[in-house]
Amino acid sequence: MRESTQILIIGGGPAGSTAAGLLAKEGFQVTLLERDRFPRYHIGESILPSCRPIFEMLGVWDKVEAHGFQPKGGAFFQWGPEEWEVLFSDMGDDTPNAWQVVRSEFDQLLLDHARELGVEVVEGVSVRDVEFDGDRAVAARWHETKDPSRGGVIRFGHVIDASGRGGLLATRHLRSRRFHDVFRNVAAWAYWRNAKPLGKGPKGAIAVCSVKDGWFWAIPLHDGTLSVGLVTGRDLFNDSRGRLNGDIQAVYDEALAGCPTVLDMLDGAEQVTGMKVEQDYSYVSESFAGPGYLLAGDAACFLDPLLSTGVHLATYSAMLGAASLASVLRGEASEQDAWRFYQTVYRHAYQRLLVLVSVFYESYRGKEHHFYNAQRLTSDERDHLNLQAAFDRIVTGVADLNDAEQAYRLVQEHLHGSGSGDPNPLNNLNRVQEIRQSPFDPANAVDGLYLVTRPRLGLRSVEAPAPDAP
Repeated sequence: MRESTQILIIGGGPAGSTAAGLLAKEGFQVTLLERDRFPRYHIGESILPSCRPIFEMLGVWDKVEAHGFQPKGGAFFQWGPEEWEVLFSDMGDDTPNAWQVVRSEFDQLLLDHARELGVEVVEGVSVRDVEFDGDRAVAARWHETKDPSRGGVIRFGHVIDASGRGGLLATRHLRSRRFHDVFRNVAAWAYWRNAKPLGKGPKGAIAVCSVKDGWFWAIPLHDGTLSVGLVTGRDLFNDSRGRLNGDIQAVYDEALAGCPTVLDMLDGAEQVTGMKVEQDYSYVSESFAGPGYLLAGDAACFLDPLLSTGVHLATYSAMLGAASLASVLRGEASEQDAWRFYQTVYRHAYQRLLVLVSVFYESYRGKEHHFYNAQRLTSDERDHLNLQAAFDRIVTGVADLNDAEQAYRLVQEHLHGSGSGDPNPLNNLNRVQEIRQSPFDPANAVDGLYLVTRPRLGLRSVEAPAPDAP
C-alpha cells in the first residue's frame, strides 16, 4: 500500500467503488481501503433505473447487464386495500434498466471495475481513525482487519468516507449523525428456494405488501432464491419478540401469516437461511462535507428500504462527490464552493426522498395502526428538514409558478393528513415528480455552479461557456 495518496476512499461498496472509479477515470491517484475481502454479503438487492446513467458514465453498465442478474421490470405494491404496479417500460425504453442483484456479486463487480480503472484497492484493511490538522482531515490510521497488530498510516490530499452504516467520520470524529424521529424500524429477513413467481406486476418485480404492523418485500434473485423481508416498528418488534420467547423466526412467521400474497409465493418453498436483522437504520449526518473530506452513501445518510433508494443515493452521491472533488483538484472551483454544491444537491435528493417515503407510509388506509402512524414526520423533523427550502430547490427554474405552488401545497397536505385519496401515493406526487431539479441544468446552479460530464466530469460556472448537453 502507498504511504500517501492524492485521494483516499474508505469503503468498497457502491458509493466507494463508484467514486473511486470516476476519479480514476479523470486521471487522479486513488487508493481505496476496504475492511472486508470481497465477495461479502450485503442487503439492498433491488436496484433502481436511476443507477444506469451513472454506471454508463463509469463504463460498467455492460458488465452489469452481461452478468446475468434478474432483470427488474418494475415494482408491485399491495398497500392496504389497494394494488398497483410501476412499469419501468413506461419510461420509454424496453431494454432492462434495473436489476435485482445478489449484492456480494454486484459489489465485487463494481470493486473489480474500479481496480481495472487504476484504483489501488486494498482489501482486508480497516481504517481505525482519521487524523486532522486543525479542522482538516490529512491522514488515516489503518490496521489489517484480521490482525489489528499490523497497521500503519496513509496520508492523503482528500478523503471520501464511504464506510457505510459504520460512518467513520460522522460517528467517531464529528459526532454528527442524527437518527430520525420516524422510520425507527426493524428489518428481519431470510432467503427461500423454490418459491413461486409473483404472478402479477411486471416481470422480475419487487413485491411490496403491507401487513397490519408493517410490510414485506419479496425480491427474486438470479441464483434461484427469493429474498423475503419484514419491516416493522422497533417497539412492535420487541413486543412481539418478548411475547414469543425471544424467537425472531416466530415474529417473522407470525407476520408472514398475515401476508397472503407473499405466503402464496412461498407455498412449497424452503427457507434456506437463518434470520438476519437490522434496526435503527434511518439517519442523516448534520454535514456531508468539511475541510479535506466528503461523506458519501450510507456514511452520510440512509432512509428506509421501502422504495429501494439505498444504492441510488450511494451512486448518486459518488457521482456528485467525484465531480466536486475533480473540479477542486483541477482548480476549477474552490473547495468551499464545491463542497457547498455537493452538500446542497445531495441533501436535496435525500430530503425529497424522505418526504416521499413518509407520504407513502401515510397513504396507508389503516390509520388506526400504530406502525403507520409512527412513520409520520413530526413537527421537529419538519423543522430540521426545512421543507420550504427543500421544495424551493425542487421548483427552481419552473416556468409555471402555479404548478410549483401546487406541488408544495400537495406535499404539505399529505404531511398534515389531508391528501387527495388516490390509492397510489406515487400518483399523488406525480406533479412533484415531474418537476425536475437536475444538477446538470444551469438554471439550478448552486452559488453559480452546476454539474457537467463533458468534456470532463466536474462543476462548471454559469459564467463559463456552456458545454455540450450531458
